[in-house]
Amino acid sequence: MEKFKIIIVEDVPLELKGTEGIIRNDIPEADIIGTADSEAAYWQLMKEDVPDLVLLDLGLGGSTTVGVEICRHTRDAWPNMKILIFTGEILNEKLWVDVLDAGADGIILKSGELLTRGDVRSVMEGKRLVFNQPILQKIVERFKSSVGRQLARQEAFVHYEIDEYDERLLRHLALGYTKEQIAGLRGMPFGVKSLEKRQNELIQKLFPDGNGRSSVNATRLVVRAFELRILDVDSLEPDDE
Repeated sequence: MEKFKIIIVEDVPLELKGTEGIIRNDIPEADIIGTADSEAAYWQLMKEDVPDLVLLDLGLGGSTTVGVEICRHTRDAWPNMKILIFTGEILNEKLWVDVLDAGADGIILKSGELLTRGDVRSVMEGKRLVFNQPILQKIVERFKSSVGRQLARQEAFVHYEIDEYDERLLRHLALGYTKEQIAGLRGMPFGVKSLEKRQNELIQKLFPDGNGRSSVNATRLVVRAFELRILDVDSLEPDDE
């Protein structure tokens, strides 16, 4: 790894001291040209000398959004600069998404293995989406859960013999559409009477043993479709009308 300049943005003195120690002991190629404990101090440093890498904490002065804004404005001003987030915000997943959208090259959580030479080398060599083990574990868990939901949905479609039009009917009922509105959707080849017949067939499929002594209305049918994973709340979007 070639020599490079780095600025550390961190407002907790003890954590700053620890980060400097990691860099000086494990990453001798890094030349720390400045540290900043606030947004104002950071921009002043950038006027004096532009680094190759910014190691950026997200929580500054009690705010969790300042770091995101620093990242966004830095990326806009210096598109080729490397920005690595080093944060103690280990539970705020929304913040992770925000800072990645703002242009960060990666996120290192202040837990587990902390910052490593390999992480820094990956960023400096141009790799995007550099994460350490704690955040990777969360990403993998979400990936596995997402794949599991998709497989369960596919299996439900096969098991209950759900076709494209069944799914469209159920999805738009869940969105509050009337059958008249659903019949008017682009590419929907059924009238209201045919949709009523299809709804009754769906009730037979999804409630093969009946619903106790209660009848099944559209709301109960839609709830059942969610229970069986035929409908996914994250994919609940209307078709073009």
